[in-house]
Amino acid sequence: MTATDVDPPNPAGADADAQLLARLGYRQELRRKLSGFSNFAVSFSIISVLAGCLTSYQIAMANGGPAAITIGWLLVGVLVTVVALAMAEVCSVYPTAGALYWWAFALAKRNKATWAWFVGWFNFLGQVAVTAAIDFGAALTTTAFLNLTFDFPVTTFSTFAVFLVIIALHGLLNTFGVNLVKILSDVSAWWHLAGVGVIVVLLAVLPDKHYPIRDVFLQTANSTGLSGTGAAVLAFMLGLLMAQYTFTGYDASAHVSEETHNPQIAAPRGIVSSVVVSLIAGFALLFAVTWAIQDYAGAYNSATKFPPAQIFIDATGRKTGIFLLFICVVAQFFCGMASVTANSRMAYAFSRDGALPGSSLWKKVNPRTGTPTNSIWLCVACSTVLVLPSLWNNTAYLAATAISVIGLYVAYAAPVFLRLRNPDFVPGPWNLGRWSKIVGWTAVVWVAGICVLFVLPTTFPITAVNFNYTIVAVAVVLGGAWLWWVLGANRWFTGPRHTADVTPDSAPLEAVE
Repeated sequence: MTATDVDPPNPAGADADAQLLARLGYRQELRRKLSGFSNFAVSFSIISVLAGCLTSYQIAMANGGPAAITIGWLLVGVLVTVVALAMAEVCSVYPTAGALYWWAFALAKRNKATWAWFVGWFNFLGQVAVTAAIDFGAALTTTAFLNLTFDFPVTTFSTFAVFLVIIALHGLLNTFGVNLVKILSDVSAWWHLAGVGVIVVLLAVLPDKHYPIRDVFLQTANSTGLSGTGAAVLAFMLGLLMAQYTFTGYDASAHVSEETHNPQIAAPRGIVSSVVVSLIAGFALLFAVTWAIQDYAGAYNSATKFPPAQIFIDATGRKTGIFLLFICVVAQFFCGMASVTANSRMAYAFSRDGALPGSSLWKKVNPRTGTPTNSIWLCVACSTVLVLPSLWNNTAYLAATAISVIGLYVAYAAPVFLRLRNPDFVPGPWNLGRWSKIVGWTAVVWVAGICVLFVLPTTFPITAVNFNYTIVAVAVVLGGAWLWWVLGANRWFTGPRHTADVTPDSAPLEAVE
């Protein structure tokens, strides 16, 4: 990390950033307060290996087992890095808060507004779902912590109540202004790195015995209700949801690019570095946790409903285990706060271009705090609605994670696909050079595969209790967006609406027309 990554640039640099945004068609309305490190920290906090890896750990324990947890993490991490590289190249050219749907409009050769509309809705669905999944996962962890420290009951309703408190606090913290978000995001990045280090060291040193190394990498599990080699393969693939879900939200670096200094370099660098650092830190964490397992079945069926908590206690003792769980609780709180930040910026930008119902309300920026306050609370409300099925469906968390993966990754891959199909694309200062096409096509193929995988049933026979409603949620949002489009939006939604005069020297930026 160089000094220019963390130190605010001089006024001339700030003017250049505002001029670049004006070339893209927008006035500087949000406050540009984030350094390169802060931009990285927002995405790194949303990925949050102390949140995603651990709150979804039970998913891989049930299907795929330790093999999906360790080998699966590395497999998914490498392919997600490919997706991040392809996205970052586009971000360097178009650093706007709208990000993915804006890029789709800029890069499509035909039907620009149609591409922008549907990519935007997939992005909005993914952002809402990932916020819901993160904060519901944080509620699971926090409830387990409260149960161990204060004998707080672990029930469906108590977990939902904790979720409501957490997401309301995240709405409030984001309402106070970007300066607070910046400070907390920076603290979050260091908390995550230090927290992983503490957990890894203690889980390596304190247990009297460790799980066999061979089993850490090769043991499998299958809870699909099916049998045979094909079922084992399916179970392993379903277990990859743990890793794929954790590696979400790094588009946040693009969504806060209008608040970041030198965004053509800092934002793409934030996207890629957040994934790479998470890949390394996450593998160390997952290996340590899995290696520390004392009783696989006992951890999976723990009364806390949170297997890592039981693993911590079994391996290090009750007091140290609770301390390790506390590290995770704080990290997950930071993670959810950053997710609401990114979610609200995407909703603000989409509303700025008139694409959400009630856009005139959601696009408003609070003049005192410089934040899109109304969009913040819209995202809080939508995420709460998505978590409501948890009150009667025990696969709600799994479904929320799958919805976030599908919604976000469709939005991630679409601009990359359009960039590959656009011969007029001119790379920005951060680019992949001759590796651009092979990286891009690999990313598109991987995303197509996971979109099919994560709508499949996870348990057989299928019942109302275990039904994976991912496909329903995706279909409802996609069907609603399509219906709204054909009934009238196609006549008035023409893509990004400019809020600044476009100067003649902006010709290379294709979205400015």
